[in-house]
Amino acid sequence: MIDPTSFALFLAAAVVLAITPGPGLFYVAARTLAGGRGEGLASSFGTGLGGTVHVLAGALGVSAIVMASAELFAALKLVGAAYLAWIGVRTILDARRVPAVAGATVERVGVHRAFREGVLVEALNPKTAAFFLAFLPQFVSPDAGPVAVQFAVLGLVSVALNTLADIGVAFAAGRVRDGAAARPALVRRLRTASGAAMVALGVGLAFARRPAA
Repeated sequence: MIDPTSFALFLAAAVVLAITPGPGLFYVAARTLAGGRGEGLASSFGTGLGGTVHVLAGALGVSAIVMASAELFAALKLVGAAYLAWIGVRTILDARRVPAVAGATVERVGVHRAFREGVLVEALNPKTAAFFLAFLPQFVSPDAGPVAVQFAVLGLVSVALNTLADIGVAFAAGRVRDGAAARPALVRRLRTASGAAMVALGVGLAFARRPAA
C-alpha cells in the first residue's frame, strides 16, 4: 500500500503540474478555439487516453527502453511532431476555405476525429513518457508493494488530474469561441491562430532532446 504521506505529497505536486500551462493545455485550447467546445472536450479525453498509454508503457518498462534508445526516441518524437504539425496545417487550410462573412458554414472535424487525434498526439509524444519516468518514481517505494502497480496507480491519478485541467481549459476556450460566434472573421482568425499554435507545438516537439540517463 502506498504510504499516505507520500501520496499526499504526490497529489499536491500532481495538482500543481496539472494546472501549469504546458503543451497539453495549449493543444486542447487550440482545438477548442478551432472547432468548438465539443471538439475540445473530445480532445481532452483523447489526450487522457494517450497519457494512459504512457503510464502503462512505463509500468511495463517499455518507456524506459524508448528513453534509453536515441533512435527510438528520435523516431517517436518526429512522427509525433509531424502528425501535430499536419493537424495544424490542415486547420489553417480549413479556416481559409470558409468565407469571413455572416452565415458562412464552418467545417469541423467532429468529436470522434478530435478524440482520435487527441489520443495519437499524446501517445506519440515521448516527452510525456519522459515526464512520468522522472516524476512518478519519486513516490514509489519497493516496501509498499509491487513497483509496477504503484507506478500505474500514481500515473492514472496524474492522468485524471491532467484531464480535469484540460476539460476546464476546453470550457474556458469554448466561452471565448462562443463570444466570437457572431463575428465570422474573428472565428476564422481564431481557427488560423489555433492551427499555427499546433504547428508551433509540433516544431517544439521535433527539437525536444532525449533526457539524460
